[in-house]
Amino acid sequence: MKKITKRKSLLLLSIGMVIIATSQVFSQYFEIPDMAKGSFIGVGIGLLLTSLIFGKFKTEDS
Repeated sequence: MKKITKRKSLLLLSIGMVIIATSQVFSQYFEIPDMAKGSFIGVGIGLLLTSLIFGKFKTEDS
């Protein structure tokens, strides 16, 4: 898989953190099934890992 740009990787990173945070807030105030809670956290972690693995965070020296 090819690398994604720094802008897209930062966007994926922030979306992943927002998904995990909102799932925690909703589970605090509402009754959410374990399957839904686990799915939201899993998707958030997947986005975080995708942005960290395939993102261009290092500078390339030519």
